[in-house]
Amino acid sequence: MAEPLPLCYLNGDYLPLGEARISPLDRGFLYADAVYEVMPVYGGRPFRFGAHSERLARSLAAISMEDPHTPGEWRAILAALIERNGGGDQYVYWQVTRGAQLGRTHAPLPHIPRTVFAFCAPLPALSADTLEKGVSCVTAADTRWARCDIKSTALLANVLLRQLSVDAAAAETILLRDGELTEASASAVHVVLGGTLLVPPHSHQILPGTTRGVVEELASRVALPCHSAPVSEAQLRAADEIWLSAATREVQPVTRLDNRAVGTGKPGPAWRRVYDELQRYKLELAGTPW
Repeated sequence: MAEPLPLCYLNGDYLPLGEARISPLDRGFLYADAVYEVMPVYGGRPFRFGAHSERLARSLAAISMEDPHTPGEWRAILAALIERNGGGDQYVYWQVTRGAQLGRTHAPLPHIPRTVFAFCAPLPALSADTLEKGVSCVTAADTRWARCDIKSTALLANVLLRQLSVDAAAAETILLRDGELTEASASAVHVVLGGTLLVPPHSHQILPGTTRGVVEELASRVALPCHSAPVSEAQLRAADEIWLSAATREVQPVTRLDNRAVGTGKPGPAWRRVYDELQRYKLELAGTPW
C-alpha cells in the first residue's frame, strides 16, 4: 500500500498527518473502543458515501455510542479532506473513538468528548497481472470475535489471519467457520457455482460489505443470478469462480485456493462481466452529486 497523503483531519482541524496527536489515554488506543470506515474515491468523488455513513452509524449504535456528526457534517468534513489532498483517485479512512478519559476503566463513561480522525491515501489500482491471472488465496478457520458485523478497530484476529496469506505469498485468507464460508480477513467473498453467484447471508459473523452490495447490484444488471445462502466448504472448493470484493480491491478473481486451481485457473467470464460493469458504473457516477 502507498504512503498516506499528507493532510489529515483530527477533532475539527486539518493538519499534516505527521503532526496529529491523540492522548495515550484515548479508549481507542487502550481498548480499541472505536469504529471506522474506508471509502474509495474516484476522480475526487466518494463512492457510495450514503452506504458508508449508514454503516458507520450502525456500528456506533451497536457499541452504544452516538454518531458525533450528521451525514451532512461528515460529507463536508470528508469533502474538504479529499480536496485538500488533491482529489483524484484515493481512499479515505475515518474513525470515531469513545475518547480519552482520566484513569483506566473498562466501563465506558458516556459523556467524554469523542475522538474523530480521518486520513486519505492513494487508491491501489488493479494490476494488469491481477486482471489477467487473478490472485491466489489460502483458507483458515475463522477465529475472530462474535460481532464481525461491527466495523470495529479491534482487528488483531484479522491481522493474524491476514499474515497467513502473506506467509504463503497469497493475496488473502478466506475464512471458514463450522464448515461454512464467512468472508476473508479484509474482504467479502463471492462464489459462482452452476451459473449462480452465491454470497453468505448477513449475520453477526459477517461484515455487511458496501462493495459486496455493489457487486450484487451489478450482477443483476448483467443478468447473473445472485442468491444469499450458506456456502459450504465443499461448495467453495468446487466453485467455478471465486471473487474478493472490498473498498480498496474493487472485485478481484481468485484463481488459486490452497495451491489448487479454481475452475479453469483463470479469471472467469462471470467475473469479467461484473468487473466491466463496475467500470461502466463508475463512469456513470462521475460528475454526479454524492
